[in-house]
Amino acid sequence: DLSADYRTRVVDYMFSEYEKGRTPNPDVLCNREIKFDVFLREAFRLGADFVATGHYCRKAEETLPDGRTIYKLLAGADPNKDQSYFLCQLSQEQLRYALFPVGDLLKPEVRRIAAEQGLATAKRKDSQGICFVGKVDLPAFLQQKLASKRGNVHEILPTWPKYGPKARIPAGTPDAGQAIPAPASPAAERPEGDLHSPGGQHAADVPPTTEQLAALAAPWRYTVRDGKKIGEHSGAHFYTIGQRKGLGIGGRKESLFILATDTMQNVIYVGEGDSHPGLWRQALHISPREIHWVNPARTMPAGQSARFSVRIRYRQPLQEATLFVRDQGAYILFDTPQRGITPGQFAAWYDGDELVGSGVISE
Repeated sequence: DLSADYRTRVVDYMFSEYEKGRTPNPDVLCNREIKFDVFLREAFRLGADFVATGHYCRKAEETLPDGRTIYKLLAGADPNKDQSYFLCQLSQEQLRYALFPVGDLLKPEVRRIAAEQGLATAKRKDSQGICFVGKVDLPAFLQQKLASKRGNVHEILPTWPKYGPKARIPAGTPDAGQAIPAPASPAAERPEGDLHSPGGQHAADVPPTTEQLAALAAPWRYTVRDGKKIGEHSGAHFYTIGQRKGLGIGGRKESLFILATDTMQNVIYVGEGDSHPGLWRQALHISPREIHWVNPARTMPAGQSARFSVRIRYRQPLQEATLFVRDQGAYILFDTPQRGITPGQFAAWYDGDELVGSGVISE
């Protein structure tokens, strides 16, 4: 019975993160802390050599010139079921003893084999919800430890003056072709030699400074004076950036989305429409202690940068970006603005099929 470990290492972490106004990913934590740690050690105690799981991902080995063996985490063969993202925090020692027997199969093939073997899960729906907890009403779950607290909902208009210099909404998103802003704090004023060409691609001959990266990664910061009160909520810690359900405010042409939460002042800020500029940002930041290299041979020292494909949530299509490592941490600068960058979630970067590293989004 590992429920006590699960409670302290996953559930308590969830409560703590939500209380701070961040959005954790319990499934990533469950794999790092439970399945491939306390459960793995218990399996060893019982005489096991490996632990096999049903994750749709693959493992490869590479021998380095110095004789070391590196274990690589690869995406699953089924592009619709790839679950490598959930394992983005695994260490080399954890990968060493992991087996992923369905990683080379497609989901329909797995169901066919299960049916042939008479397994009850052959036609069962895919599991959803929080790892080991299931599909739950998140506010109700959080209210076990986090008290409800009435607060105000303030709407921020798309014309908020601090949205500043303009970039483009990427093609294929609502209202593509309209303008969205880049961060407009004083440090974020674009210098001569813009970081991005009009098409959204990085200007390769103008490497950004750390100050420019920090400005692009900075979240929008609002005060109650920036918007108008349009309703009330039951606690800022129950809401996450990009959320559109659960506000209980109707009568709008388009849905309202959470732009930011302030758990200290217990205020949430919303904007109308999926193309609202407050939902979109060009970059994100990962603090130095939160950078994790799944493949340690690919570790980048401060001052280096490299191109990767990145996702900031499960099932998000991979996005092209540049990873910059600085003394202040890692900055991921996307080729096109990203919707709903959320502190507490994990960013994972890939080189082809290989998940090279990951980190917790700090802002």
